Amino acid sequence: MLTRTENQLGFTLVELIVVILVIAVLMGLAAPSIGIWVQNAKLRTTADAILNGMQMARAESVKRNTSVRFQLTDTLTNACALSTTSSNWVVSLNDVTGQCGSAPADPPANTAVNAALAYIVQTRASAEGSTGVDVVAGQSAFIFNGLGRLISPPADIDVCKKTNPGDAACPAAGNVLRFMRITVTAGGTIRMCNPALSISTNPQGC
Repeated sequence: MLTRTENQLGFTLVELIVVILVIAVLMGLAAPSIGIWVQNAKLRTTADAILNGMQMARAESVKRNTSVRFQLTDTLTNACALSTTSSNWVVSLNDVTGQCGSAPADPPANTAVNAALAYIVQTRASAEGSTGVDVVAGQSAFIFNGLGRLISPPADIDVCKKTNPGDAACPAAGNVLRFMRITVTAGGTIRMCNPALSISTNPQGC
């Protein structure tokens, strides 16, 4: 029978099989955690994008000294409608319904704003790193005045992964997947928080 001497290099077939089996077991154990991490990253990306869009709308309202809207829409085509369950968003001066595919544009100088035109500032598609994410908004449009205050009623936007696609709300706090909430006050303060945490004990809580 052949035996391995000190001058022989490499691994036996049995050793290779054992190593492969160990790696396969470790990958199997890690797969669920990796899947949760990826989904949580998508949820955070969507929540960050909505937060940034709202902050842009508020900043533009102050800069322009006029009302500016942050709107969730079902698509970004010219067949779009406002939505409370989509992560597509449009920042514009007027209602963007039916004009989401238009190019960004400002009102002409020294000319009254045409209420029939949206005057888009910026848009973001839900496909930008946010697939498989659910949005539940208290309203589809948030309007800020020239002082940066909210004209529309205060409301929240929840970003989560629903337990069942037909659910009307995000799952209760404590689900293994992250649940982010964007809140807007009447004064125009915009904040992102985690409903799974208590604000009394954690500054990131709601």
